[in-house]
Amino acid sequence: MMGHVHLTPLGGLAGDMFAAALLDAFPDLVEGVIAAAAAVLPGAPPCLTPCTKAGLVARHFTVPEQCTVTPIHYPAMDALLARAPLSDAIATHARALLRLLAGAEARVHGLPLADVHFHEIADWDTLADLTAAAALFTALDGWGWSMAPLPLGSGTINTAHGRLPMPAPATAHLLLGLDVHDDGTPGERVTPTGAAIARYIHDRLPLRPRPMGRLQATGYGAGTRDLPGLANVVVAQVIAAPVQTGDCVTLLEWEIDDMTGEEIARACDWLRGTPGVIDLATMHMAGKKGRQVTGFRLMVRPGFGDAVAIAVFDQTTTLGLRLRSDQRMILPRTILPGAKRAIRPHASTTKAEADDLAPHTTLAARRAKAREVEG
Repeated sequence: MMGHVHLTPLGGLAGDMFAAALLDAFPDLVEGVIAAAAAVLPGAPPCLTPCTKAGLVARHFTVPEQCTVTPIHYPAMDALLARAPLSDAIATHARALLRLLAGAEARVHGLPLADVHFHEIADWDTLADLTAAAALFTALDGWGWSMAPLPLGSGTINTAHGRLPMPAPATAHLLLGLDVHDDGTPGERVTPTGAAIARYIHDRLPLRPRPMGRLQATGYGAGTRDLPGLANVVVAQVIAAPVQTGDCVTLLEWEIDDMTGEEIARACDWLRGTPGVIDLATMHMAGKKGRQVTGFRLMVRPGFGDAVAIAVFDQTTTLGLRLRSDQRMILPRTILPGAKRAIRPHASTTKAEADDLAPHTTLAARRAKAREVEG
């Protein structure tokens, strides 16, 4: 069984609509996502509230008014995300989303990235929406994604740079290469934050055709506007295929016989943190002339093989490596508080997260906590 999320931006796409739709579809994730978004706010946490759009029950993802003014310069906003108490995975996704926004602004205004300052989107809502999206991408790691065409909208909008056409220039830049359409409803239909999320899904996540399978859940995330004759919602459909499906990965393999244990450990730390790396395994082997060697196997996302190979040559003494594409089978997973649940063909299994067990000081305590979490 492979988890898949299909998005239909019926009313358009914004960061709060995306978060609300996914949380409506995955209620088990609400607590963790709200906590992650709250970690970047100085005041009250976001809330998920019910509403009705064109007679359709949906959810709003709302950020209450905060007690301080948000920074407007990209470096300051990025630094805020970097120092927030977030997991490494969530922080990486959130900062990458913010960088997409800043990169689009830099491109359309002819500025260096470090000089970008936001106007209309320089608020706590943007940071909370991006962090919520990052938490969802982390929780649904390995799931497939697909998206119906995005509505372009029409008309103009008032900005700090004067009146600009819809979609706004930075939004239009982020939408390059994505499927769009004109449904005849004017106004801003895709916000810059929504466009950054769509771009991120298109470029960085497993984007696949919507599969045949079982519809497990449907979530509706509402925008703030009311559109004439149209429900202003994003629809998230959660689909489970009847059998496991796989994706393509790149494998890099090599052996080392002239590095110390400390050097190998340090190299492994570096390589695990290299963009595109999924997993790294090492093994003890016997090499030529009976010498003991350490074998390395790196699993890398498609398109990252060359860059990771450069990192391997920088961090190890190997003079060559083997690189090939391979298929893998993946079960859909959801992240629960302190555990990960895998959906198997005939049942689900839950495994406690090792990092969450670490604070318990004895093996017996860790095992007891694992039994409690895993049920």
